Amino acid sequence: MRLHKVLRQAVTMAQPIVKKLEARVKAWTKPATNSLIGGTAADLVKSKPELVVENAFLRQQVIVLNRQVARPQLTAKDRGLLVLLASQVQEWKNALLIVKPETLLRWHRQGFKLFWRQKSKGQARKPRLSEDTIPLIKQMAVENRRWGSKRIRGELLKLDLRVNRGTIRHYMWQARRKLPPQHHGQSWATFLANHAAEIWACDFVQTYDLFFRTVFLFFIIEHGSRRVVHVGVTRTPTDEWVAQQVREATPFGEGPRFLICDNDDKYGERFEHAVEGAGIELIHTPPYAPKANAMCERFIGSVRRECLDHILILSEKHVRHVIREYCEFFNRARPHQGLDQQIPNPSDRVCVPEHARREVVGVPVLGGLHHDYRWAA
Repeated sequence: MRLHKVLRQAVTMAQPIVKKLEARVKAWTKPATNSLIGGTAADLVKSKPELVVENAFLRQQVIVLNRQVARPQLTAKDRGLLVLLASQVQEWKNALLIVKPETLLRWHRQGFKLFWRQKSKGQARKPRLSEDTIPLIKQMAVENRRWGSKRIRGELLKLDLRVNRGTIRHYMWQARRKLPPQHHGQSWATFLANHAAEIWACDFVQTYDLFFRTVFLFFIIEHGSRRVVHVGVTRTPTDEWVAQQVREATPFGEGPRFLICDNDDKYGERFEHAVEGAGIELIHTPPYAPKANAMCERFIGSVRRECLDHILILSEKHVRHVIREYCEFFNRARPHQGLDQQIPNPSDRVCVPEHARREVVGVPVLGGLHHDYRWAA
């Protein structure tokens, strides 16, 4: 009896200590709201009825949130965990509430593809080509859009560089993938670049004299050298007058292969016959395309900015004198950006030897509007 009484008293005294330890353990194992591992560890010490009630409690909260949130924002980690947990639950479709089962299956397929893509990815090896050959292949591919791998391989063989055609195609694709698509025929810019020495271009400049009367200036420009071939001035630019300007610009059959002009009515039948008689092929620019005759447009801008905008025109004779002096300066003394700061026609300039140079002299042009600087001997 005495032993039984002692055990009862010991149990009574131990109950508060056990309750405190149980509370402490529950506090330690209580999961954080954003921790899956902590919640799983806490569920291990719970009974099955308690887990069922807690699941029902959590499910009801998810149902309420699902009614209020249109589309939950899930990270890649969240998607991976949902796919992993769904693979361990038999009735996962019934337990899935925040997304549709089709969405979870799509995530599973994406993860499957990503896994096997990484697994089958080979190790990158160092290219066997030299560091200079790869940029050379890309340069050939960009500069020669109509060349294929065979053509580029032939050019490389000329340089004693042996490269496999598959390798050439690989670097060709890298070099050309960001380039705009190319038409089957050559572009207009390519045509102008290939035939610059054989192309002239013509256009009109309309200006006004002191009494607001219209004066027309007609220019013919050589593409290759930017040289002003011919300039004419008139108040009535008829078809016959324009045809006569072509005849004056092409004496003894001296002329280019192509002549570019726009679709102005001033270029009539007589003008076309004069161009054809000089053995020149006439090319009309497309409507509303000033860039197709860019050389003349650029020259006309220079004429206005450097000459006409600064001079008050008195008469037709006056503007003829002014514009011829400017064209002489333009051809023989003015450096051009398009020619790498060279002069279109520098043949008449006297070359002073370095030992004979004394000082630089500025020769005034158009009354001092511009100056031509030369070495004085």
